[in-house]
Amino acid sequence: MTLSIDSTLRALLADERTRAVLARKFPGRGDDPRLHEVMDYSLRSIASYPEAGITQEKLRAVDEALRVSQA
Repeated sequence: MTLSIDSTLRALLADERTRAVLARKFPGRGDDPRLHEVMDYSLRSIASYPEAGITQEKLRAVDEALRVSQA
């Protein structure tokens, strides 16, 4: 199964390849104390919240990086 922005954050963080992409694309966010609240949300869902600060361009770039990391 290929992980993407439609996968849960829990699944993305469980895979070392996609976890590395998230660490690179979202530096410092791994220490956010609210992280546990969104573990079962997809990145696409998280991006729909304005306070997440994730633009559509960023979301597309992350999705591409996730795909490449699993190739």
